[in-house]
Amino acid sequence: MKDKKILNGQEIIVNVRNLKIGGKNPKIFIGGPCSVESEKQIMTTAKHLKEIGVDILRGGVFKPRTSPYAFQGLEEEGLKMLRKAGDEFDLPIITELMDEKNLDLMLEYTDIIQIGSRNMYNYPLLKTLGGVDKPVLLKRGMSATIKEWVLAAEYLAAHGNKNIILCERGVRGFDNYTRNMLDLAAVPIMKKETGLPIIVDPSHGTGVKWLIPPMTKAALAAGADGIMVEVHPNPSEALSDGDQSLTFEEYENIYKECAK
Repeated sequence: MKDKKILNGQEIIVNVRNLKIGGKNPKIFIGGPCSVESEKQIMTTAKHLKEIGVDILRGGVFKPRTSPYAFQGLEEEGLKMLRKAGDEFDLPIITELMDEKNLDLMLEYTDIIQIGSRNMYNYPLLKTLGGVDKPVLLKRGMSATIKEWVLAAEYLAAHGNKNIILCERGVRGFDNYTRNMLDLAAVPIMKKETGLPIIVDPSHGTGVKWLIPPMTKAALAAGADGIMVEVHPNPSEALSDGDQSLTFEEYENIYKECAK
């Protein structure tokens, strides 16, 4: 890539509380429900994930949904629940920011701001986040090329924020057997091109529960700095993404196998 770049491949380590993400540091494990649905649900999840050994608690509170009639998240109420669960079990939290009007809430409550697939191309939002002192997890757009993804990260860096964690979550393909086409070649490519830490989301990357364990192992073998997986106390009752959410036992099995 011949464009002038701030992210030139020199290794960058992102600090989140006592975690160091990237380089030769231990792999990080992020888990939690697609959506925060109630205080009981997120507290139960945080307790079990902490016991398993998970590093960061995830949960959606502002939900970008294709259907306007689908569950849109608990918004500020859900964010406060997520923060309470993180504090109770000493877990940093990550959740998605959809628009700038909720940025102050995010800065107050969350440890990592997630930019989802749909907003990777939201350049005004990326410019704004370039000016904040908070790590940003930048998910790959659902149809984004490598170059487009690199340049989205450049928007953040060019405006002052190099605390960026990349997330490969699959791109749209022609085959509908899986939800998306998980591009694991992007892991070493993005590390070479940007120097940023990168994690993989096999939940969205495949949308198929039984594929999550092998794709988790494959992602780590490809050099990913961590994994983000959707976990729910009772996936069959989840308000969103239940089909690709793991139970606590299923996630613990993956964690134990990868921890070896």
